[in-house]
Amino acid sequence: MSENDLVVGEPERLWTGAVWSEGPVWLPALRAVRWSDIPNSRILQWSRETGETVVYDPDAEYTNGRTLDLAGQVVQCSHGHRRVERDVDGTVTSIVDAFEGRRLNSPNDVIVASDGAIWFTDPPYGIQESEVEGHAGEQEYGGCYVFRYVEATGELTPVVTDMTRPNGLAFSPDESVLYVANTGAGAGDADYIRAFDVVDGGVANPRDLGDPGTADGFRVDIEGRIWTSWSRGDTGGAAVWAPDGTELARVEVGERTSNVCFGGPDDDELYVTASTSLYRIRTATTPAPRPEPLG
Repeated sequence: MSENDLVVGEPERLWTGAVWSEGPVWLPALRAVRWSDIPNSRILQWSRETGETVVYDPDAEYTNGRTLDLAGQVVQCSHGHRRVERDVDGTVTSIVDAFEGRRLNSPNDVIVASDGAIWFTDPPYGIQESEVEGHAGEQEYGGCYVFRYVEATGELTPVVTDMTRPNGLAFSPDESVLYVANTGAGAGDADYIRAFDVVDGGVANPRDLGDPGTADGFRVDIEGRIWTSWSRGDTGGAAVWAPDGTELARVEVGERTSNVCFGGPDDDELYVTASTSLYRIRTATTPAPRPEPLG
C-alpha cells in the first residue's frame, strides 16, 4: 500500500460543542465512541447508528484517556479523583490511586497489555490547571511517571521516570515496543514521541522519534504505524508515522487535537477528538489486534 493511500477522503466533523475533547474509545457492543469534555467535567457518547451525541455522565470528575480491558470494560483516567478507574455500565470503581502511600498526580492516558497489566501516564495537568482540568493539588510523590499496574497483586511499578510530562501511550502490535508522548514544552522541556523496548515488565533502550507537532494521544495500526494527534498553534489534526519516526501522512481538521482511536464496523475509521469537536477520518488500515488474555 502506498503511504499516500492511508487516508481515504476528507475528515468529517460528527459533533461539536465541547471546550476540550479528550480520551476517545470505540465501544464495539454499542457501536459508539465515548470521550470526555474535560473542562465541563462530562463524558459524551456518539452513536454511529443514530448519529446522535448524548451526555453519558454529566459529573465525571474530569476524566481523560480511556481504553478497554481484556473483558471489554472501560478503564479510564480521572483527573478529579487522581486515579485510574473502571466504568461498568455506569458503575465507577477505583483501580489504583496511590504510589507508595502518596496520591497520584492526575492519570492522563491508559492502555492494557495482553497479560492484563494496566500501563498509564501520570502528568500533573489535573492538579496544576485546577477548575479547568481538575482540582488544585500537590505532586505528592515528586515526579511524573509512566506506571505499570498489576491488579491481581496490587503491584504498581514506575517504568519511566525521566519524562517531564508523559502523556499518550501505545504498544507496537507485538507489545515489544512502548511509545510515549511527552508534552513538556510548557514545562521548559520539549514535545516528542519516545520509543522503548519492553523487557520483563519494564522498558529499556529509549530513543526519541521526533515531534509531529505536540503529539498527545495515539494508536498503532496493524502494520505498526503510529496514528497520532498533532497540534501547532490553533490548528491540528492527525499524522501517521512509521515506527522509526518517518512521517507518512498528515491530515488537518482546523483546530487543536488531543487524541485518536480506531473504530467503526470494520475498524478502519479513525476518530479524532479536537478542541470543540469529534471528527472521523476514513483510513485504509485497521488497528493492531486487541490483546487476548495469556495462558
